[in-house]
Amino acid sequence: MEASFDFGMIGIGVMGSNLLLNMADRGYAVIGFDLKQERADALEAAAPAGTTVKGVVDVVAMVQGLKKPRKIMMLVPAGKPVDSVIENLLPHVEKGDIVIDGGNSFFKDTLQRITYLQDKGIHFFGMGVSGGEMGARFGPSMMPGGDKEAYQYLKPILEAIAAKAEGVPCVAYMGAGAAGHYVKMVHNGIEYAMMQLIAEAYDLLYRGSGFTNEQLHQTFFGWNAGQLQSYLLEVTTEVFKTGDDATEAQGDYLLDKILDKAGSKGTGKWTSQLAMDLPAPIPTIDMAVALRNISVYKEQRVQAAALYKPVTGKITVNDILLADLENALAFCFVIAYAQGLSQLAKASDELAMDIPLPAVIQVWKAGCIIRSALLGNFTEAYAKDAKLPNLLLDAGIAEVLQNREASLRKVLALGIGAKIPLGCMSSALAYYDAYCSERLPTNLIQAQRDYFGAHTYQRIDKEGVFHTEWQGEQK
Repeated sequence: MEASFDFGMIGIGVMGSNLLLNMADRGYAVIGFDLKQERADALEAAAPAGTTVKGVVDVVAMVQGLKKPRKIMMLVPAGKPVDSVIENLLPHVEKGDIVIDGGNSFFKDTLQRITYLQDKGIHFFGMGVSGGEMGARFGPSMMPGGDKEAYQYLKPILEAIAAKAEGVPCVAYMGAGAAGHYVKMVHNGIEYAMMQLIAEAYDLLYRGSGFTNEQLHQTFFGWNAGQLQSYLLEVTTEVFKTGDDATEAQGDYLLDKILDKAGSKGTGKWTSQLAMDLPAPIPTIDMAVALRNISVYKEQRVQAAALYKPVTGKITVNDILLADLENALAFCFVIAYAQGLSQLAKASDELAMDIPLPAVIQVWKAGCIIRSALLGNFTEAYAKDAKLPNLLLDAGIAEVLQNREASLRKVLALGIGAKIPLGCMSSALAYYDAYCSERLPTNLIQAQRDYFGAHTYQRIDKEGVFHTEWQGEQK
């Protein structure tokens, strides 16, 4: 086959096919490989008139059909399938070629693959892709990381197909090594937190105040037109108004029929685990992961409810409370972003990835799941200090939080009184209070540690490391 194609894709399910069709719309000749002939046929059938799109079931044919340096992207499940594809590719690619893993791979696996392929002269990129099927077709958010020099060959294609925010592509070089997959992982951790925060607001209004699905739709629709404007709020408004077509009853809503057990694919857990290792405190993301895990124990929760017989208190909702709840959500969204971005700042230094935080914000402004109006505030913060270790240290962000702090405290008091679990909201406020405290009670913890384990401590009035022979028996 003549080498006439600009980009190759391994795995042409919906996501892979849509990315190729997106490229084809921008004038690129693309070729996709899959083991299933029906997928190859479907790809070609979906190609708009006047575009160059080919589907094949022979990986050698795909590789031979690509211009050099070859640009090949994998969209296969994370883990061993990625390694299997790499091994199948190696006999057919050559030095200078570029291989991209577009799945949600664990960043340490990506690092190992970079080292393995580097020795063979192959450039390997880990690239996070956000936006789902429609994003892939019409403009995703993309987070590539790897060899900066090789990125020049990918940049024109990726910028052409990316979502645009105010005319700027939502793709950028995320840094060295596995930076792309690390940024996407943290993106997903923030996503966990934002989804849980929205769910807690829903719970307070639905169980605490008896809001109907129509009232919920109207409330969230209104919020999405203001400070909370975001993809996740937009999705939520659609969920509230969707009827259930699987029952004969009129007026049933699908949401009310969905079991309260959440699934997850691991990226939230990885975010929490790796934050602990750094360390970078991200308690709101941690709590979102934990609450998904609690949801899995449905049978135990049913037993506990029968044993403890909790009674949900009645919360009277008026316009003032709705405004407070809107402000509370905005406060908590900012905290979730701040925690995730502080983890990226810490990891960038500790793992030598050199992640450009202003570029991360730009990449998240359109096409991705956590896009929101609040990101504009963060652009202003990073314009003043591109290496800002935590958004809470910016005066503009401080003003946003201080203007909404009282609302969150009121909402939490009502929720706690009504026995509505607001774990993520509570953790956001606790993080804020702790981070903004000049003095914490950790001096007592240090005294305890020195008492039972001779772990030593520092003093506030003199330099050095100290140990005390405390009174009483040590165990």
